[in-house]
Amino acid sequence: MGDYLLEEGKHFTPKFDANNLIVCVTIEHATREVLMVAYMNEEALNKTLETGFAHYWSRSRAALWRKGDTSGQVQKVVSLSVDCDQDALLLSVVPGGDGKACHTGRKSCFYRVIKSTSGAYELTVLED
Repeated sequence: MGDYLLEEGKHFTPKFDANNLIVCVTIEHATREVLMVAYMNEEALNKTLETGFAHYWSRSRAALWRKGDTSGQVQKVVSLSVDCDQDALLLSVVPGGDGKACHTGRKSCFYRVIKSTSGAYELTVLED
């Protein structure tokens, strides 16, 4: 019965991992293109819900950050969804600035594809 309530119930009970983080896939609302994957802790999730702007937890800096504070690439939340077992989030946003979500200056963090060449794997950059 517990799984049924988790999967079909109306209570939002996000499952954070051992590091108190939950993965968040962020997509552009208009195109449904995946912009980035990041993590949220409880504070980042609460700030996102309270303010309507994306907040994440930076694992490398061990700090809360609002997307766009330094780059201008703020992300206005359109919707926030949770998967069936509530251990992953899907954030649909309207990107601000020039719409480039990646710190490399690209629209998406997913700008390379993996290609097999003579048994080895290499990355090929996609055009923006």
